[in-house]
Amino acid sequence: MTAVYDTEIQARLRDVNLAGHVDNVEAIRIVNEARTELLRFAPLVEGSARPGLLGVTPETVTDLVGGQRVDYHAEMRFAPFQPFLLRLWVSHVGRSSFTVAAQMRTQADHAPALVGEATVVLWDTGASRPWALDATTRATLGAYLGEPVAFRERRG
Repeated sequence: MTAVYDTEIQARLRDVNLAGHVDNVEAIRIVNEARTELLRFAPLVEGSARPGLLGVTPETVTDLVGGQRVDYHAEMRFAPFQPFLLRLWVSHVGRSSFTVAAQMRTQADHAPALVGEATVVLWDTGASRPWALDATTRATLGAYLGEPVAFRERRG
């Protein structure tokens, strides 16, 4: 694997259901927050006019989630002042889309409690159609290109 993006997202009381577990919908929201940080806010690309991996795209280009899959591997309980630890990378680059893979841990020495992938479509808001990745965007995403997530096989 090439570069990865590691970040921490602080746990919040709203993330927890009545049983004291991190709610599955909130877990997806936490992964989405980390993905947005990677794509739009992290200071990763030197010389880019804007932060994030997508800082190299034209300002009329936005990102839309076209699909996602998540597998939960372990219980996630709320622990005050203990952030969720996320690792993200790019697992596929297509013509006008790419896939961001993610792992979420509750503690650094634990296996991932959640693994997932989201397909991100780049959309040209001026033309109202998908935007084909240019060479600069491909190179930027390629620096974070790694293996796809190993999801559990579905039986039946």
